[in-house]
Amino acid sequence: MLSERDPRHPEEEENVSETAGAGAELARTERELLRRFDPGSRALVIAGVMLVLVLSSVLPWVGGAAGWQVLVGQADPALHVGLLPRLFSINSTIVGIAVGALALVTRRWAIAWIAALAGVVVSFEGVIAIWSRQTVPNAGPGIGLVLAVVCMFVLAIQWLRIVWSRD
Repeated sequence: MLSERDPRHPEEEENVSETAGAGAELARTERELLRRFDPGSRALVIAGVMLVLVLSSVLPWVGGAAGWQVLVGQADPALHVGLLPRLFSINSTIVGIAVGALALVTRRWAIAWIAALAGVVVSFEGVIAIWSRQTVPNAGPGIGLVLAVVCMFVLAIQWLRIVWSRD
């Protein structure tokens, strides 16, 4: 009498190992898909806002100093730019552009969460940077700084909507 798994039938062992291999591959693929997100039309909005954020760096942020000058520390010392606008320019570049682009390219949930949460923090940092310029008698906040803060708020909202959309 033959048992169900007769060692004399190697075809059955091959089928079992192929089925186990296919199951492992399916589980690996499922885990990989769960780590990714699909931004849909929000990707276009995010990319557009990131472009506006880059373009805001050529507009005046503090007095006559452009955003890129504040970023690299080449603003006129007479303007007394201070730490907060400079910190916001550095963080908005890192979070708004670099982390956002990385999240869009890799489509990983973890990076999208970092972009969302850091975007909220940097947005409020920008509001404080605007406030710090309004309390100085010299040069107030420029249109570029205000536009950059608005861009960071929009980016933070878009990333939050993406990360909260996960099933």
